[in-house]
Amino acid sequence: MQQLLGGASRSEFESSLATGKTKATTGLKEAEDGMAQAKAGISQAESAIAALGAQIQSTEQALEQAKADGNEQAVADYTKTLNGLKTSLAEAEKGKAAAEAGLSKAQAGKDQATAALAKIAQGEAGLKQLDAARKKLDDGQAQVDSGRKELKANSSKLSAAKTQLAGAKKQLDQAKSEIDANKAKLAQGQAELDAGRAQLNAGQKEFDQKKAEFLKGKADLAKAKEKLEAGEKTIKEKTAELEQAQKDVEKGQKDLEAAHAELQFAARQVGANSDMRFVSEDQSTAVSQVSFKIQTDALTPADREQIKAIAAGPQANGVEVLFSKEIMQDMSQVFGSSEIIGVVIAAIVLVVMLGTLIAAGLPLLLALLGVGAGVGTTMAFSSLIDMASITPALALMLGLAVGIDYALFIIHRHRTQMLAGIDVGESIARSVGTSGNAVVFAGLTVIIALAALAVPGLPFLTVLGLSAAFTVFCSVLLNITLLPALLSLAGTRLVSKRARRKAAALVENPVIKEPFSARWVRMVTKVAVPVTLLVVIVLGAIALPATQMRTALPDGSAEPADSQAFQAFEQTSDKFGAGYNGPLLVLADLPENLTKRQAESKALDVADKLRDYDGVVAAIPVALTENHRLSAIQVIPTDGPSSEQTEALVHQLREDYSEFSEATGADIAVTGQVAAQIDVSEKVTAALVPYLSIVVGLSLILLLLVFRSIVVPLLATGGFLLSLAAAFGASVMVYQFGWFSGFFDVNVPGPLLSFLPILLTGILFGLAMDYQVFLVSAMRERYAHGEPAKDAVRSGFSMAAPVVTAAALIMISVFAGFVFSHLAMIRPLGFALAFGVLFDAFIIRMTLIPAVMHLLGDKAWYLPKWLDRILPDVDVEGSKLNELLDSEESASDDDYDQDYTKENATV
Repeated sequence: MQQLLGGASRSEFESSLATGKTKATTGLKEAEDGMAQAKAGISQAESAIAALGAQIQSTEQALEQAKADGNEQAVADYTKTLNGLKTSLAEAEKGKAAAEAGLSKAQAGKDQATAALAKIAQGEAGLKQLDAARKKLDDGQAQVDSGRKELKANSSKLSAAKTQLAGAKKQLDQAKSEIDANKAKLAQGQAELDAGRAQLNAGQKEFDQKKAEFLKGKADLAKAKEKLEAGEKTIKEKTAELEQAQKDVEKGQKDLEAAHAELQFAARQVGANSDMRFVSEDQSTAVSQVSFKIQTDALTPADREQIKAIAAGPQANGVEVLFSKEIMQDMSQVFGSSEIIGVVIAAIVLVVMLGTLIAAGLPLLLALLGVGAGVGTTMAFSSLIDMASITPALALMLGLAVGIDYALFIIHRHRTQMLAGIDVGESIARSVGTSGNAVVFAGLTVIIALAALAVPGLPFLTVLGLSAAFTVFCSVLLNITLLPALLSLAGTRLVSKRARRKAAALVENPVIKEPFSARWVRMVTKVAVPVTLLVVIVLGAIALPATQMRTALPDGSAEPADSQAFQAFEQTSDKFGAGYNGPLLVLADLPENLTKRQAESKALDVADKLRDYDGVVAAIPVALTENHRLSAIQVIPTDGPSSEQTEALVHQLREDYSEFSEATGADIAVTGQVAAQIDVSEKVTAALVPYLSIVVGLSLILLLLVFRSIVVPLLATGGFLLSLAAAFGASVMVYQFGWFSGFFDVNVPGPLLSFLPILLTGILFGLAMDYQVFLVSAMRERYAHGEPAKDAVRSGFSMAAPVVTAAALIMISVFAGFVFSHLAMIRPLGFALAFGVLFDAFIIRMTLIPAVMHLLGDKAWYLPKWLDRILPDVDVEGSKLNELLDSEESASDDDYDQDYTKENATV
């Protein structure tokens, strides 16, 4: 039996048969489970295919409508959406086909397992037949063994017979010799011989019979062995088929699992996109996002017009098409109608102040030339340097304001001296030597304040500050170089005949008429303490809202109510949610060596975790790099881009950085325009204190040189801080709280412009120091010429107040023109500057400063002797110049008297 099984024991064969039966049974159960999973997967795939089919049908209808409308952009958008849906449908159908293939393979595996079980049953029956054959073979073997024993016994008998025959032959030989003697014995021997032969024949016959039976048993054994070998071969074949069936079942299971994974991944993708809507729930509004290859600020007017032209087709068919602020906002025009109105008001003030069109036109001409040089240079570098869109607008605003004011200071001094009878050339020299010095130092304070905008380390703010500082520098340079030449060309025409007659009449018949500036300063200094307290209380009350100031970059809600940008913002917020106006971008840094599917799955894991946050409406992976290391995920927040909730969401996501890494294995970074705006606002706000420290410190040194006093620079800086806080408070009232919003055309109150605080600080400080220099330098001039300190405050104020008043009105007019600018971003800055100048010029410089300086008296000009020795004398009030000109005039008069005496003596 051992040989019949090919060297294997019966127990091993039975164990192999039992193992095959177990595997076949397990394969049958797994195949049935696989069929159940495949059927469930096919059902899920059919549901997903039905949902995608419905979306494709609605998108195809919208696409056909867009084609009929001729809206190429909408056709491109719907085509892109349709392709994405078809791709998802193809993936779902592929998953269904894979599930159906898995079902077929599972069915085949089941059939194979069933057939294998049947063949194993046949093998078990064959084993039983083999046992019967083995029994029969054992019986035959027993018979053969019995035959062999009998044959062996017969052989013994044959040997004995032979021995007996030999003996008989010997006896025969003996008998032959004794034939005659023993014939009876011979006959007896012959009889015994015949009997032995008969026994031998019988034994031989029996031996032949046993041999035939042995040969038959051997043949039966050979047939049984052949049958056993055939059964073993059948078992081996069935075992191989069973193993192949097992492999097929395992492969079918893997295919089924792969199809199920594909189906699950497709379902995850569909689920991830389910929260993202491009058509509103009421089917009345559709939104399309446009991505440009270049920065939005770099779009030319032609590009914007080309984009807007897309709306012509749908609008002709009654479809309202609205574009967002980023598309509608054109920064190429920095000058609008409201700015022109501000310049016209400034021109009227100049005509009233200076009396002639020539005198009024020179400041405007100088301002335009300075702006042309500064803004033109800025625009020339715009192709080489990235700059903010409001950079030329800010340079224009400041260039106009300071250009007009600086020219006004010099021209007013020159005109006053000409009316006093001073020659044109000498008056120009005196004006440039006095007011020109003040212009230089006033301009330096503004330039320092603007150039220091590089302190926060933001490139766009640095370029903005340097551009504005260069424009101011151009204005200062033109006022101390070109303006004296123009004044020389204008000559006496700068003063009208009416003004000359009036001045001559006053000389001949002086009429004591105290100007309003003298009456004002006398009243202020008379009640200096109450005035000081009133100013501090009023400005402090206005400044209180500044404690709740929030900053951000403006969104579409800051645009005019009748603009497309505002309507698009509001429509998107109403139909889709405010978060669609400012999506966030989360960049997921994925682990190395991932396949595309693994990377996409990781990105979906990150998106799933992002959707768990309260402030997130949708989170969708939108892009994957070629090396599968970075995935971009678009996050739609619940609230708008400038809301506190969105800002808190950005901070929360960044704080939970480690949680994402632990949960998904991917590191995240929050970026995008909204996050960048939040970062810029926070960085600018954080830089405000060091910036203010640097600007104030440098300006204190400059004012120390100008006024040669410790108290005056400190007083000037304290007054500036009070007016700055009041400007902040007024801006918060209007643009954040919404007070007087109707008058100032504020549609939706919100955070202030993120870099408004630092810009307002720098610009207002420079302008405040301008007024400080012009007012207090006049007081310093009177004090230096010998007047008592308190009298110098009144006389110096009376001399400088009219021109400072005119300059402040011009500043306010120019800045107020930008409050209703066509550029929404510049409006709050124009408002803050206009009211900042109003507070600083009229309340601080013309009310608080003279009151406090009158109270201090000589102490206002205190300077330690050791400091007085080491400080250079810049002589901003021009006292040395006046002494030099007076001495030259006196020497000229002495020479004339001597010549006259000699002529008389000769005669």
